[in-house]
Amino acid sequence: MPKINTPRKGSLAFSPRKRAKSQVPKYQSWPEYEGTPVLQGFAGYKVGMTHVVMVDDHKNSPTEGKDIMVPVTVIEIPAMKVAAIRAYARDTYGRHPLTEVWTEKPDPALEKRITLPSSYDGKEARTKIQEAMAEGKVAEIFVLVHTTPEMISGIPKKVPDLMEVRVAGGPVEGRYEFATGLLGEEVSLRSVIEPGAYADITAVTTGKGTQGPVKRWGIKLRKRKHSRGGKKRHIGNLGPWNPHHVRWQVPQTGQMGYQQRTEFNKRILRIGDNGAEITPSGGFLHYGVLRNPYVLVKGSIPGPAKRLVRIRPATRQGEHMVRQPAIEFVSVQSKQG
Repeated sequence: MPKINTPRKGSLAFSPRKRAKSQVPKYQSWPEYEGTPVLQGFAGYKVGMTHVVMVDDHKNSPTEGKDIMVPVTVIEIPAMKVAAIRAYARDTYGRHPLTEVWTEKPDPALEKRITLPSSYDGKEARTKIQEAMAEGKVAEIFVLVHTTPEMISGIPKKVPDLMEVRVAGGPVEGRYEFATGLLGEEVSLRSVIEPGAYADITAVTTGKGTQGPVKRWGIKLRKRKHSRGGKKRHIGNLGPWNPHHVRWQVPQTGQMGYQQRTEFNKRILRIGDNGAEITPSGGFLHYGVLRNPYVLVKGSIPGPAKRLVRIRPATRQGEHMVRQPAIEFVSVQSKQG
């Protein structure tokens, strides 16, 4: 009798597959950048999908120079506000936050998210950062920005989402001066990335609750002879005899979905100012009418409609060239079926 041997089912790359702690994704790394100081991140809310007709501008493509239909994801991106500056110091144990400088007039909606301690002193924080920069102890400058969901009719909440965005480019002193100029001001996606460029899109995926090993890992159903008692969707065994415990590689029942995932090298096709021009008849499914600035991203991205989406310049761009997309048509046909 031949020996049955198949590759394991399901990737172990994202284990343990547990629920995300927050719907606000976090970045542990940022793209390298040399130039004038810029912000390296933005956020919006996923609207839905449609399709566009554009000229294929990929070199050596079989359809180069011809009109092609491309699926796109729509993200609503109203302006974000800079609430604070955070300085980081680095030592032999890694990077540590030094202090924060908050705006004197925070957004009223932000007060529902956080409360500053009564002992906070803005002048003292500024002095601490300046002294640390003079001693060469400041390694990174970040800004704390928050979304403005009260401007979006499709999002059923008013409390903003707060997140960290890195300031890159030039010496630390220049980055701190650039961040100081943005404190309390609004920023747009155009100051972070341009149409035609490539970006990394991060969001928390759609949650599917507790699922069995067949759906969660893709294992086979048991055969009739081996599924007595109606247990067709159970795993065949719990692993080897030694070691004497169930190893984490064994596919088992557990959480599926609602985990942070990043799509690398997604092309930004358009950044528009008027969402009404691409809103289909009857609005987007599960979202409604688009009224704010928007961005069209080629292909699909993680998460359901209304989910917070973070955008970061591509960290693995490689040889991709920035080309201005030639979009000829955006479908506004009803998505109601």
